[in-house]
Amino acid sequence: MSERTLFQKIMDGDIPGDYVHQDDQCIVIRDIDPQAPVHLLVIPRDPIPRIAEAEEEDEGVLGHLLLVAAEMAQKMELEGGFRIVINNGKDGGESVPHLHVHVLGGRALAWPPG
Repeated sequence: MSERTLFQKIMDGDIPGDYVHQDDQCIVIRDIDPQAPVHLLVIPRDPIPRIAEAEEEDEGVLGHLLLVAAEMAQKMELEGGFRIVINNGKDGGESVPHLHVHVLGGRALAWPPG
């Protein structure tokens, strides 16, 4: 990726982010346009454009993102349930070309989504 993504600008401190968690592999911020009472984004520090472009070497960080997502759901007291979403490509709802995991909860979520 030649141009820094919105998430890289947040991590670099150029744009503010409402941080919930950070570690050496990822950050977690609140979504600026929440689609549920709890809407968090789990973002890897090293950008992967989208899940379809992840490589075998990304396996560890991908697993870490899901474990952190579950940890955040517990921290946010989403005992009734939550949804994890990863958008891929324009038709999949991707708006930032930097893989991120949405954690949504705090209300009953409809099915099917979209």
